Amino acid sequence: MAKIDLDSLVTERRNSQTMNLDELSLEEACRIMNAEDQKVAQCVEKQLPQIERAIAAVVAALKKGGRLIYMGAGTSGRLGVLDAAECVPTFGVSPELVVGLIAGGQKAMTVAVEGAEDSVALGRKDLEKLQLTAADVVVGIAASGRTPYVIGGLDYARKTEATAVSLACNLQALISQHAQIAIEIDCGPEFLTGSTRLKAGTAQKMTLNMISTLSMVGIGKVYNNLMVDVKATNAKLIERAKRIIMEATAVDYETAAHYFEESGHEVKVALVMLLTGSSKKQAQQKLRQKKGFVKETLK
Repeated sequence: MAKIDLDSLVTERRNSQTMNLDELSLEEACRIMNAEDQKVAQCVEKQLPQIERAIAAVVAALKKGGRLIYMGAGTSGRLGVLDAAECVPTFGVSPELVVGLIAGGQKAMTVAVEGAEDSVALGRKDLEKLQLTAADVVVGIAASGRTPYVIGGLDYARKTEATAVSLACNLQALISQHAQIAIEIDCGPEFLTGSTRLKAGTAQKMTLNMISTLSMVGIGKVYNNLMVDVKATNAKLIERAKRIIMEATAVDYETAAHYFEESGHEVKVALVMLLTGSSKKQAQQKLRQKKGFVKETLK
């Protein structure tokens, strides 16, 4: 196997603040680690223009029936799978709308799958299985910025005329050359040398949070700052749904509970019923006409 040049990767360099990590007191180690973590948000901030471009592309894709597809290996892949999975209960979308792919498949969520991340072909094949189309957006995630699995996916995305977005934690990343929109977040050397589940992972999580959350805002899944498409699948979420109705319409708990039931446990429908004096059927029709944007039904 050819030697992989890691010397140029900031994520592989040693952190001067932790050269004697194994000799630090617990108090010192906690303080230094916390100080390192505080740098992450500032590093993400530098890439806000690129992140905004990515979000705009996702919103446009979702509005025309496309999908948001994350793909990565190891920690990067797990973070993509996590963000995709959280969109289902939070925004009431189907699991097919936001998809997370990890090199090596589901098994790789908990156990390393040898060689999976080194396969360009596997990245392509995983997207082929999803029947990728030009309407989709693929976000390739790699802290190193050089993962072959991600490169294979991004190349296939561009061949299919889907939008290809890269997310790396090194500057001048190789995957950036394979994307139309390149996000490069340099958080400096890790607290523990090469452990990119730390600052790099935090930077990736923050970025994915923005991409998914603000994309969902862009397609009408939010009213003011309330998650009005939340699926009330357990006791906590049922109570959250009722609280959302109370917050959005200034009604009391009993009224919110009544409309929650009347709406068929659909928060958006309950809101439009209350805010416009509509029946359930009328509220559903208004929402269809306004493509799910609650605020638009009030005009």
